[in-house]
Amino acid sequence: MRGATGAAGAPVTGQVMPVPGRARVLAWLAAAGIGISLLIMFVTSLARDSWMYPPISLRSAGPPWDLRSMHIPGGVATVLLWIAITVGACGVVAGLVAIQRGARPSVRAILIAAAVTVAVLTVLPPAGSTDAFDYAAYGRIMVLGHSPYVMTPQSLRLMHNAFAKSVPITWDKFVSVYGPLATFEQFLAAKLGGLSAARITFWLKLWNSIAFGSVAFAADRVLRSDPAQRLRAHLLWTINPLLLWDLVAMGHVDLLAAAAGLFGLLVLGRHSETARPSLARVLAAGVLIGAAADIKINFVFFGLALAWILRRSLAALATAAAGALVVLVPSYAWFGMPAVHALSARRNGSSADSFYRGLPLSSLRPHLAEIAAVLVVAMAVVAYRRMPAGDRARPVIRVALVLSVAWLFFWPYQFPWYDSMIIVLLMFCLATRLEWLVLGRIAVGTIANTPGNPYGPPGHVLGLLHHWVVVAFAPLVLLAAAAGVVVLCLFGHWTPAVPGGPPGTSPEEPELVPSAAS
Repeated sequence: MRGATGAAGAPVTGQVMPVPGRARVLAWLAAAGIGISLLIMFVTSLARDSWMYPPISLRSAGPPWDLRSMHIPGGVATVLLWIAITVGACGVVAGLVAIQRGARPSVRAILIAAAVTVAVLTVLPPAGSTDAFDYAAYGRIMVLGHSPYVMTPQSLRLMHNAFAKSVPITWDKFVSVYGPLATFEQFLAAKLGGLSAARITFWLKLWNSIAFGSVAFAADRVLRSDPAQRLRAHLLWTINPLLLWDLVAMGHVDLLAAAAGLFGLLVLGRHSETARPSLARVLAAGVLIGAAADIKINFVFFGLALAWILRRSLAALATAAAGALVVLVPSYAWFGMPAVHALSARRNGSSADSFYRGLPLSSLRPHLAEIAAVLVVAMAVVAYRRMPAGDRARPVIRVALVLSVAWLFFWPYQFPWYDSMIIVLLMFCLATRLEWLVLGRIAVGTIANTPGNPYGPPGHVLGLLHHWVVVAFAPLVLLAAAAGVVVLCLFGHWTPAVPGGPPGTSPEEPELVPSAAS
């Protein structure tokens, strides 16, 4: 066990913190849970074509690869993935508690395991969701000279080529709802992948994996002077099976937006109320956050956080806005009004597991967006006043977290991979009960969205069980999470005591002390 560290990360001689036996047990349980979860994800991804659609044609050379000889029935894949998600989430929780109690597992081992995992998932076909194939279809549409904001993937089915059979039917009658920068990324992947949907999705997953690794590297460098915080960040992001499945294995574009948004916040550097960041940093932040919003529009909340922090400087505000507009205006001008209309495509919609579906709001359904907006604003105001102070030298992260929590917890249209928007921020905050709520949301949301458009129903019993998970269990958990964050804000018990943990692990109002890392 390493010795204690000072403010600058230098070892303090003579102070060795013994690790309690319970912390060691929790650390081993974390490793086992995460390892089992990832192994199941590998196996099901290798046999992906046997249990979910659309079918993909794999070339003999080059990724992605799978084992066509391996067959896993849809019901078995469903049960295996539910187990993987559950034990993976429990493993992350056990690891976080172990760190709070003084355990310090090897960061190098975590990074090596994560790197191997990301590499393997990258070269396997997308599994658990057909969204990556929708991205491929939008890219192919643009390669053919059409706009994915006007032409739907269904049109590709009329073309007799190897690509047509890999167009998912779930969303084939919908135009793209992603930002222009995401569309350009999909276009580039389609140019590189040609008529092979499998090859196109590989390029999409490769860039996602690079973004995932970049976020892990940034967190490791920024938090390197605080061993506990550094390990916690890697558990929340780098080796978290929930994120590895939702973002890397499935290939969701949210990962690129989360990375760009986080870098936009971090590029501001460390500053105080009296010493504002330089205009060059502000411009870079505006460009990066503009890019994040140009991929997924919900990252405009990061831009609002930046504007709030810079509100006392007109020059800084104008510089940040100019940086964002340099990205947003040309890209939306390229595609015209259809791309703008995509921003409100699901305005009054709600995802299948949303807790709004269980509320008596049928008469108010046409005004669901307005109702949710009121709740989001109210939650943001309360959370801003009551959420614990974060790193005083990076105040923008706390504001972005407040806005992201308010939106993700109370907006009716959500998927678990959207919560990457919160995780990239939680890594830079001290441990609070909020992270349990977020992990619970991601876990139950992932289960509700698993197995992700399989070949036919997984069986009567499993089909019925999955139905009740989607319409009853998941909405109750999401509603409880929303209520939980309200309770935390009202009563302030953000950080639980850690029996037997090292001193200072249970402050009632945690604050991050500025470290020497820049």
